[in-house]
Amino acid sequence: MLAVALFTPFLVCIPASGLLADEPATSDREVDPSSEAVQAGPRALSRAFRLAAKKASPAVVTVFSYGQGQPEAMEIEDEDPDLPDGLLPELSPSDDSNRRRTLPGPSAESDSGEAIPLTGIGSGVIRDPGGWIITNHHVVSGAQKVVVQLADELELVATEVHGDPESDVAVLRVEYDGDLPAAEFGDSNSLEIGDWVLAIGSPFKLEATVSAGIISAKNRTLRSIRRSRMLQTDAAINPGNSGGPLIDLDGRVIAISTAIATRNGGYQGIGFAIPINQAKWIAEELAEFGRVRRAAIGVTSVELNRRVAAQVKLPIGLGVLAYQVIDGSAADRAGIRVMDVILEFAGERVRDPRSLREVVERSPVGSTQVVKISRRGEELDLEITLAPLEDPTGAEARSEQEPPPES
Repeated sequence: MLAVALFTPFLVCIPASGLLADEPATSDREVDPSSEAVQAGPRALSRAFRLAAKKASPAVVTVFSYGQGQPEAMEIEDEDPDLPDGLLPELSPSDDSNRRRTLPGPSAESDSGEAIPLTGIGSGVIRDPGGWIITNHHVVSGAQKVVVQLADELELVATEVHGDPESDVAVLRVEYDGDLPAAEFGDSNSLEIGDWVLAIGSPFKLEATVSAGIISAKNRTLRSIRRSRMLQTDAAINPGNSGGPLIDLDGRVIAISTAIATRNGGYQGIGFAIPINQAKWIAEELAEFGRVRRAAIGVTSVELNRRVAAQVKLPIGLGVLAYQVIDGSAADRAGIRVMDVILEFAGERVRDPRSLREVVERSPVGSTQVVKISRRGEELDLEITLAPLEDPTGAEARSEQEPPPES
């Protein structure tokens, strides 16, 4: 229903020299559009864009991948049916088949002397002066050779490449004589919808391209990136932006550009980026161990939304309901029971299965954490020692569906 606001009329006395209905306001007629008063706001925003881009651009690189296979397609999860149906990794060529193909450009040479075709162009951001670079997994996945081009056009061959397909984050290492210009990282948890952001990258191999937009939405999910909740932005993201930074007006990296929602393979105003708080932790794991060590507690959980809360007679949004506990798991050993409601984990409030999973996974495997639960209205603090996700007795159940009626 369309809401209509009604206002109480009031009488305004206008002198004989007042304004006519079709006459513009005197102040509007007399103000020079180029005056300092009119230009102050736009000029301040323009200056903020300029300074932010200048600060962050030296840490942005172009990533060339050679000899890749066919990439995986990405799709938006069904939880938001109003979004476009098609979602492609923005690195992929803009054709209907979304297949990897040879791109125009010089080929690389393998160790055996054979020519390797250029198959992917993406972006990256320098994580530290020692040579570690963050990009997307799909940018470098399956590549026989990866070359990084710095802002000064110096090209370096990546000596190490580690990727995590579950989050679509990857790290590269290059050898450089000296310190590289590392980016400054911000706090993606502090972002709000409507905040200005800039995307920097190499769309269509146009290095150091900057586009502006806002944070359009938060907590978007993609089926093929199970372990990241994405930021949505309308800053222009095109093929080649993948792995490049999304920055705030202070020039700090707050996300890694990853994908676009599109019906034609090109930019249509909906882009997705991995929050930097997630990407940093994954990059640290990859750089140190070559893989991401994720912890688990062995609970199948469900959100207490309106329907589930009414079914189990608990308050809406109280926490995360445990409706299955794996025998012998970390949760079982800690004393968590079926129908307990998990309120906090390691001091962090949790309200849905994804937020619980994320805080659990970021905790060190083998560490002991405090989990606050509610059991029949009584709050209890339990200590839980985390198991690795690969451990069958500690691995978290994959299902996040609502419990069956008989529960």
